[in-house]
Amino acid sequence: MKGANQNLSRREKEILDLIAHEYTIKEIANMLFISPHTVITHRKRLFVKLGAKNTAGIIRRAFEKKILNVSYAE
Repeated sequence: MKGANQNLSRREKEILDLIAHEYTIKEIANMLFISPHTVITHRKRLFVKLGAKNTAGIIRRAFEKKILNVSYAE
């Protein structure tokens, strides 16, 4: 779990929030006016920082670390 305790940047938190709301990489890129490749890079950093192997793991760890809260589970 190397890097799991590192702080997330504002942009990483923003992308994490949009992933939790089930937006696709392309949709996130369009919403934030960035390239899909940039979204993918931020997502990869989330894997490392949260110590996750897949997108479900990112979300689970974000809940465990209280980065996301229960209101996202709607």
